[in-house]
Amino acid sequence: MSKLGRILVAMSGGVDSSVAAVMLHEQGYEVIGLTMKTWDYASSGTSSKETGCCSLDSINDARALAVGYGFPHYILDIRSEFGDFVIDNFVDEYLAGRTPNPCVLCNTHIKWEALLKRADKLDCEFIATGHYANIRLQDNGRYVISKGKDENKDQSYVLWGVSQENLARTKFPLGSFAKTEIREMAKEMGQLELANKSESYEICFVPENDYRSFLRHKVEGLDEKVAGGNYILTDGTVVGQHQGYPFYTIGQRKGLGIALGQPMFVTKIMPESNTVVLGTQEELHRSSAYVRNVNLVKYGSITEPIEAITKIRYKDAGAQSTIVQENDLVKIDFDHVVSGIAPGQSAVFYEGNDLLGGGFLI
Repeated sequence: MSKLGRILVAMSGGVDSSVAAVMLHEQGYEVIGLTMKTWDYASSGTSSKETGCCSLDSINDARALAVGYGFPHYILDIRSEFGDFVIDNFVDEYLAGRTPNPCVLCNTHIKWEALLKRADKLDCEFIATGHYANIRLQDNGRYVISKGKDENKDQSYVLWGVSQENLARTKFPLGSFAKTEIREMAKEMGQLELANKSESYEICFVPENDYRSFLRHKVEGLDEKVAGGNYILTDGTVVGQHQGYPFYTIGQRKGLGIALGQPMFVTKIMPESNTVVLGTQEELHRSSAYVRNVNLVKYGSITEPIEAITKIRYKDAGAQSTIVQENDLVKIDFDHVVSGIAPGQSAVFYEGNDLLGGGFLI
């Protein structure tokens, strides 16, 4: 075994995870590649061509790279666990009037657990992924995630739920590199096709990013169950009918199919009455929020108020705030109002570049 140890690398077949695997291989780790099959489009009732990390082409690309560099590669079928947890939660959250965060759940409960379980069987001390983030052990004995060098690619937001136990065995080789540098590395490896591979920003199991069609496929008779609900204003005035509450998200403006003489946004979803509340942009503003299922990363507990930058969505720039522990919840008090807080999405707290933790908005 290598002096640096044996490491299991999650390989999707994309440029990031491929370069991560080669980088670790060249550093002297004994690399084993693993591609996880989480989903196939046939299960979604679509005729779309499979793309992304679950496609046969991507699996073959990962295997070919591993063979070329002389390290083992395995395929792990986790479609059952993925579907039972991530997809069922995705559907349940929309039916509850919330906007889910499937990538966070997948990382926290599926991918890391599957990787570490297989790592143990293969006597791997570490696991690695192609996420753009950094990790370090600090003086208080806790492993801390911090933002990747490339602000445009930073993925720390979707990693807030990973446990300390799992972080202790995790490496992020790409954290100190920009995406452009990773593509250049792929070219230097002679992997021109890989270097130019396009990226997908869609949810891996939602064909063509059409979550409404996906919900209709997964829930028999959904349209009949939810069609014809009311649009109302904040004061309760009925102003029209919508297509069904699961097909809307907080902050949505386009696709409402109603004209009220001024820009209107979805400000609240009431699944129990199949009602969607519309309001002005000002009515989307909030000065505070609560989060549940909190996982703290940098500190073991919040014993006093902490000033933090809070992101309420992946591409959010973040807002200055104060976070306070209140029983099982964390309260966020924003210095200035924020817009479009969507229950079900993640609120993630930062101290500088360090990830303090996160939770799901309620």
